[in-house]
Amino acid sequence: MTSEKITAELRTEFGKGAARRVRRENKIPAVIYGHGADPIHVTLPGHETLMALRHHGQNALLELDIDGKTQLALTKQVQVDHLRRVIEHIDFVAVIAGEKVTVEIPLHVTGEAAPGTVVTLEHTVLTVEAEATHVPEGFEVSVEGVEAGTIITAGQIELPQGVTLVADADSNIVNVSAAPTAAQAEADLEAAEAEAGIVHEAPEAESTEAE
Repeated sequence: MTSEKITAELRTEFGKGAARRVRRENKIPAVIYGHGADPIHVTLPGHETLMALRHHGQNALLELDIDGKTQLALTKQVQVDHLRRVIEHIDFVAVIAGEKVTVEIPLHVTGEAAPGTVVTLEHTVLTVEAEATHVPEGFEVSVEGVEAGTIITAGQIELPQGVTLVADADSNIVNVSAAPTAAQAEADLEAAEAEAGIVHEAPEAESTEAE
């Protein structure tokens, strides 16, 4: 896992008004926590930071230059305005090279399971411990040719060297089940409608009398 070098500015104004002014300048307000020190409030260049997060994913490691001092910072939470499609705020955790951190790594299903099956991803992330500078970007879970009735647990996922599992090893990650038949699907729909109180009126019989 490589780090992106970004120049950050110390921020001395706080509150919603100050944050809005920062965003109007196409910059991003952020806070760095960790190592028992007071939080460090900074401002980051908007486009450069956005590109770094897109490239490295949700656990992006940034090498922040703050007044000539370098601080490694691991992304923990990104607040996004989905309507305007802009980053509103970022929380970081200060880290040092060689330090172990607990992170949630995205999971991706690959391959095609056996015909007539449905693949359900029970969890979208896996919690592991890894070195701060070697955090995996994602884990792949192959279901190639897997038959119905198969369950893949967290403990079965292959982890890179130096990465250890924090999540329960017995927790279900992927469930491969038999695809429902048309009759089962119709029965499930009727049961769901009944539970929701949906009643379908019977169609009116056509009159046979001459008008």
